[in-house]
Amino acid sequence: MAEKSAARIMDGSVHAQDLLAGYARRAAAFTAKANRSPCLAAVLVGEDPSSLTYVKMKQRRCAQAGVEVRFVGLPGTSTTAQVVGAVRVLSEDPAIDGILLQHPTPTHVDERAAFEAIGPEKDVDGVTMHSFASMAFNLPGFASCTPAGIMHLLDAYSVDPSGKHAVVIGRSPILGKPIGMLLLARDATVTYCHSHTRGLSEIVRTADILVAAVGKPRIVRGHWLKPGAVVVDAGYSGHVGDVDQEEASAVASLITPVPGGVGPMTIAMLIGQTVTAAEQSRALT
Repeated sequence: MAEKSAARIMDGSVHAQDLLAGYARRAAAFTAKANRSPCLAAVLVGEDPSSLTYVKMKQRRCAQAGVEVRFVGLPGTSTTAQVVGAVRVLSEDPAIDGILLQHPTPTHVDERAAFEAIGPEKDVDGVTMHSFASMAFNLPGFASCTPAGIMHLLDAYSVDPSGKHAVVIGRSPILGKPIGMLLLARDATVTYCHSHTRGLSEIVRTADILVAAVGKPRIVRGHWLKPGAVVVDAGYSGHVGDVDQEEASAVASLITPVPGGVGPMTIAMLIGQTVTAAEQSRALT
């Protein structure tokens, strides 16, 4: 009996590097014309070690692409009003092209209020209601970075969502919901699943494209999958994704690894949208 072929890996690290090379060229061209680099303000509330690590990693990647990062650290005791005020100041600063509010914020901070203080033209992380509406209505604007990265990765591997059944596990406002909107805009038929969904494995079995974005390690088992499905694992819990990678790789046709799949594409989108925001800002002056 012939052995089953393993799924092809959708290598986000390789494709992110290709994108970043182009963004770096655009950033250099902007710097030459504007006499300053594209600038991203990274706001961190408190000193959560994981969040601090993510911000520093983003700083390094931005620097490699010629994008300046202005780090704004706020005390963990900051009130919602103080965080909103700090973000509004950055939104009004013409030297700032994009704003990243590292999430999650401390539980006592109204994160949605803080997100909404970001001007739409500087929402390079795609977290505001304005950006979500733009995605939902297929209008110009900044997309949520992880969903945008997923769409780029699907395109890189010639996965056309049109006519396909896409199942999204998760409904967060910056990952699950927007990836469904982006897939719908590309003519996929989209089903959202969440913690109250009954018969999850049966629904997953119908997916031509599966996006797992619920944050529960290895919740998706290989026998849940439709043979030949495209599997995007957007979960991350200590180097473990939402999908049992070994089992899924024996069933799927394409799969993103964890790490090295969705993560690098997310950061690439953040950098690319910051460069775009800088270019758009200069065009208006």
